[in-house]
Amino acid sequence: MTDVAAAKTEATERTLGIILVSSSAAVFGLTGVLTKSIHADPLTITCWRGFVGSILISLYVLWRRHRSGNRGTLRLGWRGWLLAVEGALASIAFISAFKFTFVANVAVIYATSPFIAALLAWVLVREPFRLQTMLAAAVSLCGVAIMVWSGFGTGNLFGDGLALLMTAGSALYMIMVRAFRDTPVVWAGAVSAFLLFILGWFLTDPLAVSARDAVLLVTFGAAFALSSILWTEGARLIPAPESGLLGSAEVPFAILFAFLFLADIPPVASMIGGAIVLCAVFAHAGRDWLAARTQQAASNIS
Repeated sequence: MTDVAAAKTEATERTLGIILVSSSAAVFGLTGVLTKSIHADPLTITCWRGFVGSILISLYVLWRRHRSGNRGTLRLGWRGWLLAVEGALASIAFISAFKFTFVANVAVIYATSPFIAALLAWVLVREPFRLQTMLAAAVSLCGVAIMVWSGFGTGNLFGDGLALLMTAGSALYMIMVRAFRDTPVVWAGAVSAFLLFILGWFLTDPLAVSARDAVLLVTFGAAFALSSILWTEGARLIPAPESGLLGSAEVPFAILFAFLFLADIPPVASMIGGAIVLCAVFAHAGRDWLAARTQQAASNIS
């Protein structure tokens, strides 16, 4: 009876984890739509997004600490501050990219971040580079090359370049998170968002926005915090390969929302390149998921 109850609990937690991570991907997929719908400049957007997001994420961190009874330090140290600054810079490039190119281009280029992270980890810390990751990275690189090539002469090349810069920054952030295991990562994310608020406050006039933009900016900040919280809670309940596979759904969500709400349709070359990248991403994530499921089934039998 105990085994049956444990199995039911595990199944319930897994279902909840799938729902939370999938919901996080859907909410995060609204980033491009919200950015393009707001008339303010990228720094003003990141300022408001950081202000609202930092408050909500901080409240979540404090609630989580109270609920778990964990009274560990929130001191960041130099590692945490490095994470916060690097994350803030990547966020600026991320938001700016949407202003200068198609939502689909940014979303698809961003989807290659796990491959770039694997490459950087191999270069910087000599972490093993699996053959399947190498092949998927090579295929996705071809897709990105096609997308970027399509940007020549269209005015979208700068945005694609920002998306590549942001993706490299996100990949570096992933490596730093793995390396700084004793650093409160979610708290560093809240601090990173607050740094964006401070930067935007001094470099722009965040109050010089229309009422419409103000509503969208607050919504954007809340969506950013919500997607982060949903991911954090959901990833605790399911294996990493599964959360990675479900998280990849943010790309089709972003493309779908851009089409539905903005009629943002990229050129054919971008679609072809994007399809190549998505095939590589989902094939790689799916293979990891199947391997994890097979290993789990084998361990259950034994």
